[in-house]
Amino acid sequence: MQGHQKSSDSSRFRPASPHIPSVFASIYYVAPSDEPLYNCMYEPCDGSPQHNCKYELRRVHIKDARGLSTIPSIHAAGFELWDAPSRIANFRDELEVRNLYYEECADLACAVTGGKRGYVFDHLVRKREERRPLLTFGRHGDGLSPGAAGRIHNDYTEASGRKRLALVLSDPEKANAVQRYCIVNIWRSIAGPVLDTPLALCDSRTLTVSDLQVSEIRYQSRNGEIYLLSHSPRHRWFYYSRMAENDALVFKQYDSQVSGVARYTPHSAFDLPDIPADAPLRESIEARCLVIMD
Repeated sequence: MQGHQKSSDSSRFRPASPHIPSVFASIYYVAPSDEPLYNCMYEPCDGSPQHNCKYELRRVHIKDARGLSTIPSIHAAGFELWDAPSRIANFRDELEVRNLYYEECADLACAVTGGKRGYVFDHLVRKREERRPLLTFGRHGDGLSPGAAGRIHNDYTEASGRKRLALVLSDPEKANAVQRYCIVNIWRSIAGPVLDTPLALCDSRTLTVSDLQVSEIRYQSRNGEIYLLSHSPRHRWFYYSRMAENDALVFKQYDSQVSGVARYTPHSAFDLPDIPADAPLRESIEARCLVIMD
């Protein structure tokens, strides 16, 4: 896979400007279980359950991070919002996204994290479902048309985060030479300001290891592993109001450094209270990037 060197032209990226409101909203934590957890990203044709997780709906205070006096740091809180306009004309054009947007995201990921080289290895376009049904985690039908993911999760675990390095750097010699790397998600709106279903992020500093629950994630052609989140009153939640197409939310999904930095940023879509009936359905793109730090 082709990587991208850290760009010398990182001046086009800059931290986003402040704003204010906060909300109370409900989000889904996973309940304790004695069974190995799993979630299918499609509806099994044999009629078997799509997941075996029990979820707890909790009402939490979600602060608008635009109003914070101190801008969150990706290596402390686990996330940052950047003003990063894209040259992409159509985010649903697979070829344009891979040929142009991947390079933009790799440059941005390096600028935000201080990394030396970035490898974007996949992306996903989502759209909130018509009439805004209750948020779920699985997808309808064959899973090829993902909506908003409404269960708190982190895309990588300790095991799957380690595995991803070898998958991205297929050359074992290069992978073995890496001292530290991280995986970030770059999330942005692709259809105007987000007015209905933004993304809530848990401040990494308020997590403990015991909060993170391993769950197998099943796709039609492969399986993976993610973390779900058990409830704790320690957790502190944030979102960014009215995210527009120039806003890029960059958040940590894994860091190979085991202490002193944010390693995981659990997150979930949530419905804003009192959504206007005519509010446009949220459409977004997320790209995952492995960043070599040393």
